[in-house]
This record gives sequence, structure tokens and C-alpha cells, in this order.
Amino acid sequence: MFTIEQIKEAHAKVQSGADFPNYIQDLIILGVKGYDTFVNNGNVEYYGVNNYKVSADEKYPEIQVAPVANKERFIEFLVMHQDGQTDYLTFCQHAAQSGIAKWRVDIIEMTCTYYDKADNEILIEKIPD
Repeated sequence: MFTIEQIKEAHAKVQSGADFPNYIQDLIILGVKGYDTFVNNGNVEYYGVNNYKVSADEKYPEIQVAPVANKERFIEFLVMHQDGQTDYLTFCQHAAQSGIAKWRVDIIEMTCTYYDKADNEILIEKIPD
């Protein structure tokens, strides 16, 4: 099974959203099946086979998530991030401003789903191979 240390090594290679597809490939090699990232504090829960789960500690001071999602504005921020124009913390701040409370990466389905505070799906994105 994978460890938080192995995941941190893979994540250390990520400088912007442009690096995300390679990061996913590294996680696949480790055996990660998916993970949830919580925007308010950066906590991440990683999932593997047989209900295996590990959690990373909070990564930054708490960010207030807007109570209502603004999908159009979030997509603008997401495109900027994927183009390498913002770093991870800035993207998280933009997500919170847009009402995104968490995102779930499903490595089996190769999707990333963004949710609001009420756990409604706001955007489902296909992860490039």
C-alpha cells in the first residue's frame, strides 16, 4: 500500500495545473484509486483497494468557501490554472471564492468532480491521459 510520504514525493513534482496529468500517472503507479481534496484547509484523503485510506494533514490556513457556487467563474479560474498561470494555493483560493468546497479525483474513471458546500456536483472533468 502507498504512504503519504510517497504521495508527497509525487506531488512535489507538480508546479502548476499543467503538471497534473503526470501526477495522476505517478499515483496510478503507487496504487491510489482516488482522492478528495477539501478546499477550506487543504486536507486530502487518498483511497486505495480494500477500503485502504490515508489522509494528508492540512496544508494551509483555513479559507472560507463561498456559500453559493459560481460555475462560470470557477471554469475561468480552472482554465487559468491548467494553463500554468496560477500556483496550487492561488487555485484553491479561487475555487473557494467560486463556492467549490472539494474536488474528487477518481483515477479509475479518470475524472475530477468539483462539489459545492452542499455536496452538489458543479463540474465533472475528464482527466487527460
